[in-house]
Amino acid sequence: MKFSNGYWMAKEGYTVLNPHDVREVQQKDDGVKVFAAARKITRKGDTLNGAMLTCELSSPMADVIRVCWMHHAGKQPKGPNFELYPPERGVHKVEIAESGSEVTMTTGSLQVSIPKSGVWGTQFFYEGKRITGSNFKGPGHITTANKDVYVREQLDLGVGEHVYGLGERFTPFVKNGQTVDIWNEDGGTSSEQAYKNVPFYLSSKGYGVFVNHPERVSFEVGSEVVSKVQFSVPGESLEYYIIGGRTLKDVLNNYTTLTGKPALPPAWSFGLWLTTSFTTDYDEATVNRFIDGMIERELPLHVFHFDCFWMKEYQWTNFEWDADLFPDPVGMLKRLKEKGLKICVWINSYIGQKSPLFQEGMDKGYLVKTSEGDVWQWDLWQAGMGLVDFTNPAAVTWYKGHLSRLIDMGVDCFKTDFGERIPTDVQYYDGSDPNKMHNYYTFLYNKAVFEVLEEKLGKNEAMLFARSATAGGQQFPVHWGGDCSANYDSMAESLRGGLSLGLSGFGFWSHDISGFERTAPPDIYKRWVAFGLLSSHSRLHGNESYRVPWLFDEEAVDVLRHFTKLKCALMPYLFGSAIQSASMGIPMMRAMVLDFPEDPTSHFLDTQYMLGDNLLVAPIFNDRGEATYYVPEGRWTDFFTGRVIEGRAWQQAVYDYMSLPLLVKPNSLLPIGANELKPDYDYADGAALHLFELQDGASASALVYDTEAQLQLQVHAERSGSGIRFDSQGAAKPYTIVLRGIDDVQAVEGAVWERTALGVVITPATGHTRIAVSL
Repeated sequence: MKFSNGYWMAKEGYTVLNPHDVREVQQKDDGVKVFAAARKITRKGDTLNGAMLTCELSSPMADVIRVCWMHHAGKQPKGPNFELYPPERGVHKVEIAESGSEVTMTTGSLQVSIPKSGVWGTQFFYEGKRITGSNFKGPGHITTANKDVYVREQLDLGVGEHVYGLGERFTPFVKNGQTVDIWNEDGGTSSEQAYKNVPFYLSSKGYGVFVNHPERVSFEVGSEVVSKVQFSVPGESLEYYIIGGRTLKDVLNNYTTLTGKPALPPAWSFGLWLTTSFTTDYDEATVNRFIDGMIERELPLHVFHFDCFWMKEYQWTNFEWDADLFPDPVGMLKRLKEKGLKICVWINSYIGQKSPLFQEGMDKGYLVKTSEGDVWQWDLWQAGMGLVDFTNPAAVTWYKGHLSRLIDMGVDCFKTDFGERIPTDVQYYDGSDPNKMHNYYTFLYNKAVFEVLEEKLGKNEAMLFARSATAGGQQFPVHWGGDCSANYDSMAESLRGGLSLGLSGFGFWSHDISGFERTAPPDIYKRWVAFGLLSSHSRLHGNESYRVPWLFDEEAVDVLRHFTKLKCALMPYLFGSAIQSASMGIPMMRAMVLDFPEDPTSHFLDTQYMLGDNLLVAPIFNDRGEATYYVPEGRWTDFFTGRVIEGRAWQQAVYDYMSLPLLVKPNSLLPIGANELKPDYDYADGAALHLFELQDGASASALVYDTEAQLQLQVHAERSGSGIRFDSQGAAKPYTIVLRGIDDVQAVEGAVWERTALGVVITPATGHTRIAVSL
């Protein structure tokens, strides 16, 4: 939201109060409190009939500084509030120092300096390097011509500094120059609207900013003032956190320590998902025809999803199988599970008036009400639908009870659709502010569903397929990108959205392979399959047509088989990456800037990504098979061909449907599994550790876990001149080491070796934990 008329003046009718004169700085053990007059005070009489702004600075944890600006503190705002999780309950102790003109507050390696008197100004430093700051024109209390009230802040945006994040956004990846309103909406993937709005941005300069408000937060990123990031909220106060870190990954780690770490999805969820699609006709026979068709064509399939019409029309959501189409749901689910499948069903938090649950929800007060006390209803989506009130504990128990019954039938997870179309002219059971609940509703909705799955199935067995989210929603993975179209533009915008979400603290993300709206031509289907199977999670889903590959062409069957098997084989590496994402709060699918911030070219890249630490993926976005992608510094290896590519350069090439740019970073020890048919197996048994371009003086490590996230095998490699030494721990099961691109060695101690097309394969001798190789 813009308040200015050019750089110098406010809009007509707008009054802006800024901290012109610092009058007092109070120091406490837990922080600093500053009182600043909204005009210059030259004599005692100037203190009368004027406003004062108050700024509190404290720290919930090391490397994080909380800033809170207040005008009138007498009106206590209603909830809800984001749930924050400092590692130590209470307030983190800070170091406060005073010099002649300023006070500094330090937490970890992050420091803020503020003036003791005179004009307000603040500077933030990390390890002594200035990262951002604000002058007296930055913080402001604004009254509009309509008497609406806002508080804003403007933080410095440096030359060459780029801003990322703010949720899953499909607009340009670098947010500089954009106006972004944090307000969840169901707008598809082709507009500035977003399903997952997160009031957090990440700067290429090495810090993050989290605005701790669930209501609408308006960001002006180098737009109202081109050298500032401005953010504003309605009301009398504004709270935000400056988050530091030695690397961008450390910043995300600190941010997700504050707002919640992503849960680790179960290993089976990383396999191939197939759905009934949305408006297609289907019954048990149709479902079995597709599943058996996959089996007949030797296509590995791991999860089957029933979309909306598993329930009767107009009765969404009633949690009851349509008896006309599925007369024996318990038996059907048992039969599907005997084929090795996990089961997902579609739900949302809306109750159509025709649903038998509507009357019960209305009678018991489980539905959101209008300001007059009636049940809020409309006809969009479902006729006469109401909205479950998740601020009512009894309603949560009621809702979870229906899900629990489905889990007992054999359902393994839920697609939690919608959660964005939340009205503001309503009242909630607990008196929550409906403007704050608009974005926050999805947190309560997905939390309830995730909790019942965890309660019934156990930790690390719960997962969702969720569309909407806000800050903290990363705790309930997985999220998918929403309603994209079956074209290359939408494929690219989906990736932009996913990379943006990953830089907002979300670890796991997916998308509808080949697009949701309409039906893709075979070319797009096959290119999107490659992209989809090299994503965190992989789902074939659409709107008005089925997405089984043989309906596109026979080559599509081969392409899907090829990339599904590849993903299953990569699971020792991918599941290790997932564990890293859950522990550090960093995404599995990463924007290049996250791994290569020192390379300026990486700051703009949004058509390629890192999949974990070691794999670079560049999907193909045209019908010519042409790929143009950037390779960072070093000797990278084409995973499919073994060709070595010298980095810090752009590459162009043409690829067939069985390939795409999939490069392995130099100095990588990549664990590859012995099973190409399923995602959940014993990763350590028969694992092959592929060593790529280990340079003199460099080292590489591989960690192989089991599906319970317990470490089973650890191998470390170091090179010195022509010698490579391997040290292992936990090698209870047979494994091999593959020296990719090396076709001969002089000697090997502690193992036997043989030449293969990929390179020398080393098999450790029984009981040997150290292997020495002479090249």
